Amino acid sequence: MRDAIRMIMRQVTIEIELNEAAKRERRPTFEHIESYEVLEVLKMDYEQALFVDLIECVTREGVSIHDLPNIGNMEVLSVIKSEGNRHTCLVKGHEEGEAAESYGELDLDLIYTTPSFQSLDRVVLSFIGEQRNLMRFVEMLKGADFGQITNMTFKRGAYQRKDLLSVLTDKQREVMVAAYRYGYYDIPKGISSVRLSERVALSKPTMLEHLRKAERRLMAEIMAGYSDQSG
Repeated sequence: MRDAIRMIMRQVTIEIELNEAAKRERRPTFEHIESYEVLEVLKMDYEQALFVDLIECVTREGVSIHDLPNIGNMEVLSVIKSEGNRHTCLVKGHEEGEAAESYGELDLDLIYTTPSFQSLDRVVLSFIGEQRNLMRFVEMLKGADFGQITNMTFKRGAYQRKDLLSVLTDKQREVMVAAYRYGYYDIPKGISSVRLSERVALSKPTMLEHLRKAERRLMAEIMAGYSDQSG
């Protein structure tokens, strides 16, 4: 039970004041916009270094959002709403080269979430994950030397009980849903682990690893609060 309790999901929100070197690198991104905030994370794929977000961006004076096909490394897929210089947009981002390699290193079974904010001189990042993985991520940030962490808060991972699957990563959720849909948990089993791995286009060991991690996370959340009632 102690292992399950340690796996209860936490959320960390980190605010970073960027140094001059980081600001110089970011200036092209913020040439036409003042800032952007992620309203909802729709997809996060660490393996492909790909993400799809719903954001609100604030354009600089005299700039039309319709003249911006891209915001930094993000392609503007659609402008959903505009009010003055505030625009709600659907964007898709993809890292390449060294940035993509760094992106992959962040695959600590963390779930990218909100609040998330970016401006020329300030960054706010939020992730949900197990405490030990969150601390590893924080240490990675401290070692990156692109600014100073000015604020950091931890709290219980925020999600609705009606959607327990929200504590899973995209890949864990995909595998878990497929396992249920194709009868992997039925008695007798409706599908073998080999066939299930083929369905989700993963090797059997990788598929089983995602499935076991998903099962442990769900059990930890379901059993939270019951540790003191045992014995």
